[in-house]
Amino acid sequence: MNKIQKLGLAVLSTTIFAFGHGSVTPQAIDTHELKSLGEEWLEENPYTDNETAIKIGSYAYSENCARCHGLEAQSGGIAPDLRELEDGIDGDEWFMERIRGGAVRNGNVYMPPFEGVLNQEAMWSIRAYVASLPKD
Repeated sequence: MNKIQKLGLAVLSTTIFAFGHGSVTPQAIDTHELKSLGEEWLEENPYTDNETAIKIGSYAYSENCARCHGLEAQSGGIAPDLRELEDGIDGDEWFMERIRGGAVRNGNVYMPPFEGVLNQEAMWSIRAYVASLPKD
């Protein structure tokens, strides 16, 4: 194998590794069907058991979360299994802190921050969707 072939293989391998989970750019979600929550961030999910929010949250999850947290939130070990979050306000607070601010460890981005891309309604709809899933 010559130097150009080795270089090409190295670039290809790096590209596959870097984008192995697809684009991780957060995708905006249409939430016009949901009751507006205003500017102040809520501490507790107002959409628990709301079928419209769960439907929107399912789509939002598949577009923004599934590539790392797994289909139907069944994590394959890359990221936490979101079905294991506590119910109620304790789980809600942790969820919102993480989705809004993302996760960075040792300078590595493990999860991008979604605040400024997803509105509060979209974030709570994702939480409603995940909470609606059966736990193992």
